[in-house]
Amino acid sequence: MRAASSPACLSPLLLCLCVLQRSYGTPSPPSPTFTHSQTKLPDSDKDSHHRPKRGWIWNQFFVLEEHIGPDAQYVGKVRALFLFRSVYLKISEGAKKIKILIFHAKKSLDREKKSHYVLHARAVDRFTNRAVEPESEFIIKVQDVNDNAPKFPDGPFSASVPEMADIGTSVFQITATDADDPTYGNSAKIVYSILQGQPFFTVDPKTGVIRTALPNMDRETREMYSVIIQAKDMAGSVGGLSGSTTVNISLADINDNPPRFPQKNYQLYVPESAQVGKAVGKIKANDEDLGVNAEMTYRITNEEGAAMFSISTDSDKREGVISLRKPLDYEKKKAYSLNIEGVNTHLDPRFSYLGSFKDTTTLKLIIGDVDEAPVFTMDYYIMDVYENAPAGTEVSMVTAQDPDSTRSKVRYSIDQNAEGDALFTIDVDSGLITTTKSLDREELAWHNITVMASEIDNPNLVSYVPVTVQVLDVNDNAPYIVTDSALVVCEDSKAGQVIQTIRATDKDNFANGRFTFALPEDLPANPNFTLKDNAGQTLSTSPQTYLVPHVVTHITLISSLPLLFLLFFFISLQGQPSCFLGNQVCVYVSSTLPGGDGWAVMISF
Repeated sequence: MRAASSPACLSPLLLCLCVLQRSYGTPSPPSPTFTHSQTKLPDSDKDSHHRPKRGWIWNQFFVLEEHIGPDAQYVGKVRALFLFRSVYLKISEGAKKIKILIFHAKKSLDREKKSHYVLHARAVDRFTNRAVEPESEFIIKVQDVNDNAPKFPDGPFSASVPEMADIGTSVFQITATDADDPTYGNSAKIVYSILQGQPFFTVDPKTGVIRTALPNMDRETREMYSVIIQAKDMAGSVGGLSGSTTVNISLADINDNPPRFPQKNYQLYVPESAQVGKAVGKIKANDEDLGVNAEMTYRITNEEGAAMFSISTDSDKREGVISLRKPLDYEKKKAYSLNIEGVNTHLDPRFSYLGSFKDTTTLKLIIGDVDEAPVFTMDYYIMDVYENAPAGTEVSMVTAQDPDSTRSKVRYSIDQNAEGDALFTIDVDSGLITTTKSLDREELAWHNITVMASEIDNPNLVSYVPVTVQVLDVNDNAPYIVTDSALVVCEDSKAGQVIQTIRATDKDNFANGRFTFALPEDLPANPNFTLKDNAGQTLSTSPQTYLVPHVVTHITLISSLPLLFLLFFFISLQGQPSCFLGNQVCVYVSSTLPGGDGWAVMISF
């Protein structure tokens, strides 16, 4: 711009200030200085108008945030400067001529929302609206004040540390943030401290790491701790702003407690009627630990107890379940003593100095007497009686008794549903079995009956026993001939030739003796045939069939002999009592032989 010779030649100028918002980083506040900002016109304009250099001069602008005074807050001032002389500027129509602009903040500012402002200034010809020089930029920084307290993320927080941890064990790190300017002063410099939770825990003032402060912190004594952490800015000095949060710290369980039985002696009642393999009782040891650290197994340590009982572990309820191995008998043993041991299954070697992680107790089992059914002296009975014995013959006796200590009287009877009950009876008091009729071995040799025994005081308690009666043989059947055959003999058969073997049998038992054959002594000897002893050898598969003597010719048979011969003999059985039968043999001589000459001799009985 050129200088005018008179005021009438002075071109009026309009200074426009524009405030533009830009996202710049917040610079560090420098010391107040004045800056001379020069702007240059293009060379073409300089040459054509011969304008001198001109520019803006201002001190750096800072404004404090959160100003709440009654007057506008002073910000700074700016003025235009020519190379040779000052020029007065007009801000608006009708305004007086000024050469210095002074800025004030009209309202309270918040650095955390906007950290600086950018102003753009330019000079324009108010008549032509043409810029007389390029636009210049001014920056106003909002200076931070400590108006924000440190903040923690949403809480409360939860953390855990193993019980019995060493001093200084890291538990949790907590971090707070401060919205104030960390590059200016101490407004955002945070220091951590504990408001609640001492002397159990400490916090690092710089990092916010929470650590244990005491040794041997026992979960079983106290499990939860509520720790309040404070974060304070201004490096913790007086007047600094603060925020707090809560960290709930739990002690995690470790296996530092052995199992313990509440009592050293227990007593349990078990009826003698308890079934083998079934549970008869339970026992439990307590463990103050949790989870796997409290798991345990149970076992019976004494031989007598382990022989009669077993114990298993119910892992869900952590109980020892006692079961019966063998039947109980109150009359033989009225009580048992069990030494039971409970042992942790998951051991921590760090705590082996505490001793063995197990405990023992004694369980006394009292066997209860139960009214039991009578018991027979034998599991089964085998008796015998001779056949043909008259009704009422005594066979044998069964015996049962009440196993209980009361020794109730027993009554006997025969099960009416068993076979053979009509043939036998039993004395209700003595158990003596007798026959009700004569028995025939040849009809049925074995009889099976079932005898019942019940208590008089409690007839519902009944025992059963099988009884087998064998019918012994008596020689009460005569032997009889079973041979039935024809014999062909040539006419020139020699004397002494065997022409027939006679067979006999008997329904009685072979144990009564062997058969003997003989010719009647009161009859004359047959001149043509005789009987020859065969030594009693048997060739039959039946034990009651025996070989008898051979029929032997005395002479050579010729056609002039009679055609029929009768041979009489006796068969006797050498048993008790002895028995015999008389028989005769008919020998027929035939004159016609099939296929050739000769005589046919046929024997019949």
